[in-house]
Amino acid sequence: MLQPTKPPFPSKNKFSLRFLHSFPSSLSAQQTQTHLSLSPQKKQNYKKYYLFSFLNKNPTIQRVPKQVHSHLLTTASFSHSIRLFNALLRCYSVSENPKDAIFLYQQFQSFHLHLKFDSFTYAFLIKACAYLNDLILGRQFHGMEIKMGFESHLYVQTGLVNMYVESGGLFESKKVFDEMPEKNPVTWNVMITGLAKQGEIEFARFLFEKMPDRNIVSWSGMIDGYTRMNRYREALGLFRRMIADDGVEPCEITVLAILPSVWNIGDVKICQLIHSYGEKRGFLVPDIRVMNMLFDTYAKCGCIVSASRLFEEIPAHMKTLVSWTSLISSFAMHGMGKEAVESFERMEQQGWKPNRVTFVSVLNACSHGCLVEEGLKFFEKMVNECQIVPDIKHYGCLVDMLGRTGRLEEAEKIALEIPCEIANEVVWRILLGACSFYGNVEMGERVTTKIMEIEKGYGGDYVLMSNILAGAGRFGDALSLRRLMDERNAFKIPGSSLT
Repeated sequence: MLQPTKPPFPSKNKFSLRFLHSFPSSLSAQQTQTHLSLSPQKKQNYKKYYLFSFLNKNPTIQRVPKQVHSHLLTTASFSHSIRLFNALLRCYSVSENPKDAIFLYQQFQSFHLHLKFDSFTYAFLIKACAYLNDLILGRQFHGMEIKMGFESHLYVQTGLVNMYVESGGLFESKKVFDEMPEKNPVTWNVMITGLAKQGEIEFARFLFEKMPDRNIVSWSGMIDGYTRMNRYREALGLFRRMIADDGVEPCEITVLAILPSVWNIGDVKICQLIHSYGEKRGFLVPDIRVMNMLFDTYAKCGCIVSASRLFEEIPAHMKTLVSWTSLISSFAMHGMGKEAVESFERMEQQGWKPNRVTFVSVLNACSHGCLVEEGLKFFEKMVNECQIVPDIKHYGCLVDMLGRTGRLEEAEKIALEIPCEIANEVVWRILLGACSFYGNVEMGERVTTKIMEIEKGYGGDYVLMSNILAGAGRFGDALSLRRLMDERNAFKIPGSSLT
């Protein structure tokens, strides 16, 4: 028996009668006259058709399914049409609150209504469980669909595979997949991409190699899986194989999946090849997401000139706030504070309102470019004009900016003013680094005390403060701090190189 769910809305809805009375107003005069002349049974069928069409035309508007649901309750016409019931169930299953689909099913059962559920019913219920990541509820519906004789139904079983793999039930997903008498490309893709997302990359690759007809979805899923697992060269190898050996053309999703591997490797030549290929195939300019990530990849590969040139080539009407924020962030990572500030001003001139991420980017640029006064003005603008409450990243940029220019007292004051609920040791470590650079022992000791109140297990803090003390000639205190680090078994992450 399914666990009871709290109803998301009352059984009698205030807008149901108004919704019912809206039927004639949505019809033409001739249709209204025809509607009035119909028999009661035909009127009922007409209304069911209207409701079904209403749901299908407005599947993403949250109030529509609840209006239809309310009408069905108040008119006691719940059990007249499985097609209408399934249409309502489908809308709920893909809505912001998929629990409504479960509630609808439970409500229907509680009324003891006589309606034979079909494969679509269970497919939509299982989809709702997948969106909810509710493995326990999904298992219950799995048992029900078996009792109803759908254990061999292709679409229901494919939905089960998806639900299990999305909810972390990898053993069940493999079992359902293996026992399916028939599989289509969707089934294979659901299993392969789901396993790749869950980190089961080896088994996903095994199925990928066995798949009868690989398509762009399966290729993209595998490439994305390798990228998620930080196996960038294998992702690039698969990308080359897809194009060169199998002759499969990448789509926008494939490019979005491979570009993170490109910038993590830092090979600008690969970025240029993908750029050229995309221009020849014509799928770059129409998709602003790809363009944004492409010039971001150029910047992360160290080629800010190509990144800024590509940005300027994007038509003005296609640029988004993400585009401008990425450009500002690109200048920031290259220490080009002046260019970042100018880009921010251009963005505002074109009517874009910055958000908190944009302000993080421009504050970071001011920090790296030592543009202290400009950074302070941006922070003030964010708080006073844009009414954005600063988070720890904004405070971190501000402390870093002041610390880099030797304004340590101001940096410490800001660090002390950070609200307790968002404060962490990272900001204090930034300030400790500035104390080390400028040899400020007294503040370094205060900052180290603050860090130790939050985190005592990171050896880098002890080492840095020890070096500050040694630099000031306090070798005994430096040695004592090193011994304290050993007593607390504090760890220090060893350095590494990609080369």
